[in-house]
Amino acid sequence: MLKDKVAVITGSGRGIGLDIAEKFIKNGAKIVLTDISRELLDDAETKLASQGEVKSITCNVTDSQQVNDLIQNTLEHFGSVDVLVNNAGVTKDTLLLRMKEEDWDFVLNVNLKGAFLVTQAAAKAMIKQKSGRIINISSVVGLMGNVGQSNYSSSKAGILGLTKSSAKELAGRGITVNAIAPGYIETEMTAALPEKAIQAFMDQIPLKRGGKPEDVANAALFLASDLASYITGQVIQVDGGMLM
Repeated sequence: MLKDKVAVITGSGRGIGLDIAEKFIKNGAKIVLTDISRELLDDAETKLASQGEVKSITCNVTDSQQVNDLIQNTLEHFGSVDVLVNNAGVTKDTLLLRMKEEDWDFVLNVNLKGAFLVTQAAAKAMIKQKSGRIINISSVVGLMGNVGQSNYSSSKAGILGLTKSSAKELAGRGITVNAIAPGYIETEMTAALPEKAIQAFMDQIPLKRGGKPEDVANAALFLASDLASYITGQVIQVDGGMLM
């Protein structure tokens, strides 16, 4: 489905990002793994190296120079940027009245500003190619809100605005921009939640189970492929029916 397409995936040292990378490489893509942690990237690259072409580049997505270098290095190594997945994300959860300003800034900078900077840099390359796929990883809490996550929810809601606005701006250049809004996905991040919080999520899910990172990766593969060539500016919820 993605034979010889070059895909840049942020936050791909582990979790959903790494699962997306593995799904893409199994379907013929050339992968650029990027994360802030060199250690995570080394482990991820080792895992994928036997499956296809992969390169790893450390990048802090909140730093515009590092982001520009990421895209330039990708172009120099592979010659194109065909797919971008904005997956890098962090949490700093606490109730609104207890939230520190620096925790608000940290989450908004990584999750929203980071997606903006990488989209901007990648779009310049895609415009020259007159083609491209941009996939932004949002969250159902960006649509519904969540107690103790005003910063995270705001960043993920912002992703939806970025998705729809950039989809309108880039459509005429052959570039589609869509978002995936995962619900409760079983990852290291969600495993750290209190049992009470996990049960509260489960009570809201009609399918009565958490999702797997592969469920998100499957949606990303579809959006990155030619099967989704006439889909842009959309939000696909991968949430087991949690938000209808």
